Amino acid sequence: MSDIERDVHAVARRAKDAAVDLAPLSRAVKDAALLAMADALVKQVDEIVAANAEDITRARESGAAEAMIDRLALTPRRIEAIADAVRAIAELPDPVGEVVRGRTLPNGLELRQIRVPLGVIGIIYEGRPNVTVDAAALCLKSGNAALLRGSSSAYASNTAIVRVLREALEGTGVPVDAVQLVPGTGRDSAQALMRARGLVDVLIPRGGGSLIQTVVRESTVPVIETGEGNCHVYVDEAADLGKAVAIAVNSKTHRCSTCNTAETLLVHSAIADRFLPAVLAELKDLGVTVHGDERTRSYDADVVPATEDDWATEYLSLDLAVKVVDSLDEAVDHIRRYSTAHTEAIVTDSQSAARRFVERVDSTAVMVNASTRFTDGGEFGFGAEIGISTQKLHARGPMGLPEMTSTKYVITGDGHVR
Repeated sequence: MSDIERDVHAVARRAKDAAVDLAPLSRAVKDAALLAMADALVKQVDEIVAANAEDITRARESGAAEAMIDRLALTPRRIEAIADAVRAIAELPDPVGEVVRGRTLPNGLELRQIRVPLGVIGIIYEGRPNVTVDAAALCLKSGNAALLRGSSSAYASNTAIVRVLREALEGTGVPVDAVQLVPGTGRDSAQALMRARGLVDVLIPRGGGSLIQTVVRESTVPVIETGEGNCHVYVDEAADLGKAVAIAVNSKTHRCSTCNTAETLLVHSAIADRFLPAVLAELKDLGVTVHGDERTRSYDADVVPATEDDWATEYLSLDLAVKVVDSLDEAVDHIRRYSTAHTEAIVTDSQSAARRFVERVDSTAVMVNASTRFTDGGEFGFGAEIGISTQKLHARGPMGLPEMTSTKYVITGDGHVR
């Protein structure tokens, strides 16, 4: 075992011990700890901003794009917003101990299925240091110990933030080791976390497709896949033109760097003559580069010829693939071939078309006459989320607090024997 593996396993063991003490804590104790964490972030804002400045300097020296630097940057105002998000988590219901179902069996045994924490959650993420706080707070509220492995680009920021959070936990009743930063900045550190089976109960990767697939391939710890979104909007022949333009444009341009942004627009040929000139003009005005098939290009000479790769690409930029299809079933076939099973939308005034689309599209979320941008824990009324799960086991869709728990059965008898 290498030195870094020993270091990672050591923090994982401490997290496992902390998880045992954290699991039975009351909501009042956990909420008090969360509020202490929020207050500490604001109180020690200068320390955090100074550490963040080190990361920004290194990022600029390495030639990082301004968009990445903006995601990395922490200001007093942003830290205040992060602290407010922690306070909002404290106000959410505690899922731990909730009775999922229960009944008295014919033999008199009382059976209850209750929510319990997952245990130790490792989170591997990129860029944004605000994730450090979000993940720590969500794990704590749901009774889980957090092992945080951010990117090397934010190491100074994450180190300062975790130090502040751990100091805030002292004397709160929550074990300090419920929040820990995974040591190391190299690939070997992340690999050690991915292979800490038996010490870490689940891993959640947050970031681009490359990060997610690396964790899925290399981890021996169970993984909940989150985030990658090649999302589609299908405009049906029975669509309302005004609604269709608004939904297509919003799905692409509202915030193009998020996983619930539309990357492909499919248009029924029967409405193409009326719809495409209008939507292409609006997209062009907003700076969107359209990659289209031959039929789409016939409506606008500025449309870039689409390649096979375009249909499978999660752009996360002001780029959009557009294709004309001859039927709803052709649209569904395209989606099932290229989708990452995140979010798909249909725009139609036909109830039968909407029903067929919903039944045949196998994605985490299916929107009917609504933007793909609504796939979000906050928009769904769940409060905060750790990410959008695109798999089918354990949790699917926005992962709020209940999705960060498992269940166990408690059976109470009165001397029963079988």
